[in-house]
Amino acid sequence: MFRPTWQQVLGHGLYLGAMSAVASVTTGVIAALAWPGRGGPPGWVWLALIGGPLLLGAVAGMVAGRRTGVEVGAGGIRTSSVFEEGEAPWHRVVDLRAERRGRRNVVSVYLDTGASVQLHAPYSGGLFAADPQFELKVFTLSHLWRSHRFGGLPS
Repeated sequence: MFRPTWQQVLGHGLYLGAMSAVASVTTGVIAALAWPGRGGPPGWVWLALIGGPLLLGAVAGMVAGRRTGVEVGAGGIRTSSVFEEGEAPWHRVVDLRAERRGRRNVVSVYLDTGASVQLHAPYSGGLFAADPQFELKVFTLSHLWRSHRFGGLPS
């Protein structure tokens, strides 16, 4: 099973939390312009507008981030959100390699249908998205694919 590292999950949670807080503060600014009185809303309202969505988004991102993953076994690569059937059997995988996509290195799986699919894990990037074992994980995936693609090894 390949899942994002705890640093990647933390970074994803912080990103979602920050985006939630930005949306909330934007709403707060609009509300402050319409706030009755001269000074705008009190400080606790701003704290709730920033802290609540930030915390909620961070927790939601961390919970969702640990549930994202890729299962690899003798039958193939299984993930719920990438492949149409949920699984790509090894005999359908034509190539498997690490590629640079945007600011990340991801694993791309090329199928016999001509489609290419990027796996949700493993991946590596900068700051919180860095995975020091990315190359080892790609090597492991490649080894499993090469071992199983022509009839496979006995289970």
